[in-house]
Amino acid sequence: MKLVSWNVNGLRAILSKDFMEYFRNIDADILCLQETKCQAGQVELELEGYYQYWNYAEKKGYSGTAVFTKIKPIEVNYGIGIDHHDREGRVITLEYDDFYLVNCYTPNSQSELARLDYRMQWEDDFRSYLKTIEIHKPVILCGDLNVAHKEIDLKNPKTNRKNAGFTDEERAKMTQLLDSGFIDTFRYFYPDKEGAYTWWSYLRKARERNAGWRIDYFIVSEALKDRLESAAILSDVMGSDHCPVELVIK
Repeated sequence: MKLVSWNVNGLRAILSKDFMEYFRNIDADILCLQETKCQAGQVELELEGYYQYWNYAEKKGYSGTAVFTKIKPIEVNYGIGIDHHDREGRVITLEYDDFYLVNCYTPNSQSELARLDYRMQWEDDFRSYLKTIEIHKPVILCGDLNVAHKEIDLKNPKTNRKNAGFTDEERAKMTQLLDSGFIDTFRYFYPDKEGAYTWWSYLRKARERNAGWRIDYFIVSEALKDRLESAAILSDVMGSDHCPVELVIK
């Protein structure tokens, strides 16, 4: 089973590029999108053979997630059951026979860390949500989690130490999540691989120089370790400031 996750940074914009060609070529069993930036009725996609699930932010042109899946889920839930978190369309959970798939777009701590306190509360509440559903079935979490976990996960760790996405606080929350029984699948296969990034600033030709950050993930419950076949960063796919990431499981 092939799963792909991609922060498209505006689905309407990327549709005018090569999104549909990419969609057909990748032939994912499940494709998860983040930062769709659209409202209900603004995008109509004909995706033959796929079920579509959307979670929209209340604020127009902001956040939002979507899942396109060939495999019909048993049940679909939106958000994490906490109202002040669930207004931004950040989480979709699909229940399948033997796992939950959680598509997440984690809140950014913003410039000057204006939203760091909120982010810390989100992290605790979201981790609690994952552990609660994991009681019933293993979890596959994917999405833009807005944190580079280790120094190896970004080009310039020293100069970004106190910037959003690489603060000690955010990195500690990722460590806490992994220590609670989850696996960062890319690092499972490539523990020492450098220069593996999923997001690049639009400034200063960062992508051409590969001056990026790895902030997009597939993270799975320890119980799924034996089903992991491969993980990949699809950095040749253009159209957004992020590239897709891929997980193949048995």
